[in-house]
Amino acid sequence: MKRFIFLLISQTFFFGCKSEPRAHPIQFYHWKSNADIGQTEVEYFNKLNSNRLYIRLFDVVQKDGRPEPTAMLQNFDSKKLNAAYIPTVYLINEVFYKLSASENQKLAENVFELIQKISKNYGIENFDQIQIDCDWTESTRDSYFQFLKELKEISQKIIGSTLRLHQVKFSNKTGIPPADKVYLMCYATSSPIEEIEKNSILDLDLVKDYLKDIDRYPLKTDVALPIYSWAIVTNHLGKKKLINGVSKSDLDNENYKKLKDGYYRIESDTFLRGIYLNKGFEIKLETIPAELLKQTRNFLDSKIKSDFEIVYYHLDQMFLKRYTIDDLK
Repeated sequence: MKRFIFLLISQTFFFGCKSEPRAHPIQFYHWKSNADIGQTEVEYFNKLNSNRLYIRLFDVVQKDGRPEPTAMLQNFDSKKLNAAYIPTVYLINEVFYKLSASENQKLAENVFELIQKISKNYGIENFDQIQIDCDWTESTRDSYFQFLKELKEISQKIIGSTLRLHQVKFSNKTGIPPADKVYLMCYATSSPIEEIEKNSILDLDLVKDYLKDIDRYPLKTDVALPIYSWAIVTNHLGKKKLINGVSKSDLDNENYKKLKDGYYRIESDTFLRGIYLNKGFEIKLETIPAELLKQTRNFLDSKIKSDFEIVYYHLDQMFLKRYTIDDLK
């Protein structure tokens, strides 16, 4: 009897002491050029006790052999949210090919000048950090890293850099960016145009494989998670096109025939999110169920020992309404 009681107490102690997932601050990206923050966005932002908005100000692309800004933020009302705004800029990888030292310095100067100009226009000039988004590769590593150093020197701000899964797994080749912190992008885990059954937005098995050693990464790491969705449409020639924002409810009508979970065939010519599609085209729908988000958060919580914030991509009622507040905590 005493032995039974001892075992019972031991099991109770063992299971009772099992660690619970930690609570992490919840923040958001805003990635639209035409800003549209309505009541739903405000409600979720406030109920999740968010206090930072990572707002994309513009992209930098390569045009006629030179870096050029595009897709600049418009019509943004910074008073709608009680938030610290973090200017975020996306630069395509090609910008850093064969960039000389002087051109790199000039690029950093121009990027910071435009950040200041746009931030002032929308009343968010009192920022303390800048986030740079770039899917750099081994061939552009040195140039991109030099850009980050130049931007740090010019701006005197905290510099954050996005970090993709392959840049973690193959960090011996892609290097560690000279940034103050990184934002681990746990989405776009594979190409949506490949013929694969898995979810190309977020494949947890792939995440686990690529992040085996994330606990050893030497920089402060926060985490970006997806709440967006899309449809991958394949035409009669096998060519594919992405349509953003599509949900299951868009396809629950007579224009679409469900072939299996997540797969549909178009039964009659129709429009989907304003895009004209022909009969016979096929659709693969990719969404992020709340349970998948939870499993991913739990995995990251077990792997990253330091405190981190979660930044959802992105603050848009189209996606927010698919989740409860508890789903995103």
